[in-house]
Amino acid sequence: MRRQWFHSLLMRRAVITLILLVEISSFIFLIVAGTIFSDAASILFRIISIIVALYVVSKNEKGGYRLIWVFLILIFPVFGGVLYVFLNTQMTTNYYAKNLGQIMENTSKDMPLKNDVRARLEKEYPGYLKNVDYLERTQHFPVYENTKTTYLSPGEAFWPVFLENLKKAEKYIFLEYFTIGEGKFWDSILQILTEKVKQGVEVRIMYDDMGCFLSIPSDFPEEMKALGIQCRVFNPFRPFFTTIQNNRNHRKITSIDGKIAFCGGLNLADEYVNEKERFGYWKDSAVLVEGDAAWSLTAFFLQLWQINQTQEDLMEYFPWKNEPCPIKDTSFVQPYCDIPLDSENVGENVYMNMITSAEKSIYISTPYLILDETLITALCLAAKSGIDVRIVTPSKYDKWMIHQATRCYYRDLVEAGVRVYEYTPGFMHSKTIVIDDKAAIVGSINWDYRSLYLHFECAVWMCGTDTVHEVQKDLLKSFEVSDEVLPEELNYKRGWSLFRLVLRLVAPIF
Repeated sequence: MRRQWFHSLLMRRAVITLILLVEISSFIFLIVAGTIFSDAASILFRIISIIVALYVVSKNEKGGYRLIWVFLILIFPVFGGVLYVFLNTQMTTNYYAKNLGQIMENTSKDMPLKNDVRARLEKEYPGYLKNVDYLERTQHFPVYENTKTTYLSPGEAFWPVFLENLKKAEKYIFLEYFTIGEGKFWDSILQILTEKVKQGVEVRIMYDDMGCFLSIPSDFPEEMKALGIQCRVFNPFRPFFTTIQNNRNHRKITSIDGKIAFCGGLNLADEYVNEKERFGYWKDSAVLVEGDAAWSLTAFFLQLWQINQTQEDLMEYFPWKNEPCPIKDTSFVQPYCDIPLDSENVGENVYMNMITSAEKSIYISTPYLILDETLITALCLAAKSGIDVRIVTPSKYDKWMIHQATRCYYRDLVEAGVRVYEYTPGFMHSKTIVIDDKAAIVGSINWDYRSLYLHFECAVWMCGTDTVHEVQKDLLKSFEVSDEVLPEELNYKRGWSLFRLVLRLVAPIF
């Protein structure tokens, strides 16, 4: 079985790589040949570049993203515009945008707002009301009470809790992940899922095709179907005139009967639970949500599940139709998601609201730190205003170029008083933020362009719960085992400084 699996995976990678090489070679040949042998072609490509440059400037996109494309078009006026069209024509974008917009409009009624909860939040934590109102008014994401949350970090602490809760399923299990990888972790999950199918539990799996490109074979959905598990591939990878890294489903969601849900940075592969070593010790996190708020994460899954299919009635899966939620809790929990197909940068806007609401401290963990000027300014202003701002990133990286791009932002932050750390035991993959030990976010959203503007993401905002204290304690422990980046370490040689300046310029399109 493992030999067949490896052969299937290897063949798929080889075929797609070959297609990409042919596609890129054809693109270069057509441009070069056309400009060499035809003055008309050269003029045509220059006109296309001018039109594309005007289009890029007029678009409602982040300044860094527009800047790099205008820069490339100016440097390469003959084929810069064609290159933009080539890399930004994603066949699924318009189709997904139209379908998902209709789905979310139709299903918003299935997540009713809780006005009484909002009123109590306004009285107890007025500083966070603007963030809750933003998510409720613009995206229709309710804030809940009667929800218990549990912070789970690192991955090996998450693993047994995850399996234990999967075993509790009576009606359905929904899994939505960026990466699934063969190994002990996935095998332990699949064993439970198979048993649950035999008991009559409905099991669905949705995974991102690019995220699983190197980890599972193309016939994985058929393998799951043979076990009685429904399986869908999100945004199937087709290497023809497509930006393969855009519109990826980076979310990590598990829903169990709509009563229990998980959300965070952990994917379903061995490295996430330190069963396999990659880049040193893997530090990750997730949050277990039990009670009313678990329904929002369930609804997020069902919305995206429908993107290629006819609509379902979400209320068929609502867990509290015939019984009230037994969990009684006065804390505030608000799950939310972000999609790259609209003009609303939800992930960034929530982070901005959190930063501006801080009075004493802002603690952040992220594997990547590639920021727009808006977030840089907000973090620097907070530090200059006397707020204790700390950020921890990895010391051992998974992608060298991305890690160097992350380091490009250190100088501005450190000079403003932000304390930046690199996690020395290994790879910091956790995506968390805690404000004043009062409110926290745990989710899948990195502090980089891809997560904030180009990926499907999700997270859970929490306030007034012990989970917030647990997130803060975990971050403080991470700072203790990390190396703080000192100002004198940022005085690079001229050649290295120039390289970092160029890297920072092109970082938005990584």
